[in-house]
Amino acid sequence: MTGDETLGYDEPCFVISVAARILGVQTQTLRYYERIGVVIPSRTMGRQRVYSRRDVDRVKRIRKYMEDWGINLAGAEVLIRLMDRLQESESEIRRLKSENQRLKELLTDYI
Repeated sequence: MTGDETLGYDEPCFVISVAARILGVQTQTLRYYERIGVVIPSRTMGRQRVYSRRDVDRVKRIRKYMEDWGINLAGAEVLIRLMDRLQESESEIRRLKSENQRLKELLTDYI
């Protein structure tokens, strides 16, 4: 196992220059995305921006929507937020179904 595998998905691990290189964008693009709230990187004690894998993936998704679907930045951000909410809702539905099943089993055992 490499050191990379021990870092969590939300763990800040890329400085802005590395994140920009991974994404194929200029550092100014990432600063702009931060300024408008598309991505909010962590900061070191020295105030250096540090991006997580989640941050990088989020920017990748936004850029894909913009490039592949011709959606502008605002539209891509709305789409990302809607998809995030959908994923959260689906997760909540799974949790509730599991809880419902557990309660049914308790009721069956009780009767």
